[in-house]
Amino acid sequence: MATGSTETDLMTDPTIKLPDDLLVEIISRLPYKSTRCCKCVSTRWRDLISHPDHRDKLPQSTLAGFFCKNHGMDCDPRFHDVYHSVSGDWCPFDDSLSFLPEYEQLDILGCCNGLLLCLCSQPYAEKPDYVVCNPATEKWVTFPANRIVSFAHLGFDPAVSSHFHVFELVPIKGGHDYRIEEVGIYSSKAGGWTHQIAWDDPIEIRYFSGGTFLSGVLYLPSDNNSVAAIDVEGNCRIIPLPTSHDAPIVPNVYVSLGQLHLTNRGASELSIWVLEDSSSEDCWTLKLNVNYLQLFGEGYSSRMPYYGVISAHPEHNMVFITIGLRSGFQELVKLFSYDVDSRELCFVSDLGWYVRRAYLSYVPLFSESLADGH
Repeated sequence: MATGSTETDLMTDPTIKLPDDLLVEIISRLPYKSTRCCKCVSTRWRDLISHPDHRDKLPQSTLAGFFCKNHGMDCDPRFHDVYHSVSGDWCPFDDSLSFLPEYEQLDILGCCNGLLLCLCSQPYAEKPDYVVCNPATEKWVTFPANRIVSFAHLGFDPAVSSHFHVFELVPIKGGHDYRIEEVGIYSSKAGGWTHQIAWDDPIEIRYFSGGTFLSGVLYLPSDNNSVAAIDVEGNCRIIPLPTSHDAPIVPNVYVSLGQLHLTNRGASELSIWVLEDSSSEDCWTLKLNVNYLQLFGEGYSSRMPYYGVISAHPEHNMVFITIGLRSGFQELVKLFSYDVDSRELCFVSDLGWYVRRAYLSYVPLFSESLADGH
């Protein structure tokens, strides 16, 4: 029985007997785009490529840039989706998404492991459509929204499956916009909305803090000193925030190096925590604690009311920070990177005037996912 199972495994994955070091050496000889495709082969390959011990051997410039909302300096009051590259032009793509069907309005709601989630509407349509697309391959799928009033998040892990999930969060009727009492789950594998779950105890989320998807679970920062964890069947559990002497003003969650990270922006310092074991309530490990003078230096310490952590690098021990420099009623937003290991803050680029959250980090996906799409 064991022999038959081993033979089947070898037929499925002939590299299964290769030691990790040899497999890493083979992958290191591939071009970067092929390395990205290798992350989709299996969880073992993904973990090897993402492991900190292999950073020096493998190309790791996975983060291409950020999508955000901006309406510039003109008289147009509407916000538009704008893409800002942080890696040069190594991965050119159509950031205007002109390959998609034409809609009167298109809003980018989320980004997860190379796929974008968009909400699209036409005049007189009963409900808007969701479009999930891969800008790197220009593949896309569309399906109708389940509810008219909702917030949506995308869940996708190409190392586990080529299929994705959309989480549609429904707020309490007539109540606070961000008190969520119900979740609908769309499965691309099933081709429809598979779950509609109403919770007895509503959760209060931070809409502009975004969320992140890891190991089949959507994590959302909550206003109740906790993180809400929602799986692909609509089950929700609450993870308390770690105890800190500096009460968090804006907690955020991100995935970096294969783990869930929490950033706490307090009144006087920034702390970063890692969730080591989500099955335990006391599982946060402190990774960084730095006051604002140490973080920004004297040149920026007086402007801290307008800063925020917007993302973490998926492959490096690094976070990205925006600082808004105000001039009258205008605000110029600058993007910085902060290396947690070297404690070095580096200017990346100007994001422009009138930039609005949420910031969506984009990591290109070159494999042909969305097999059933256009």
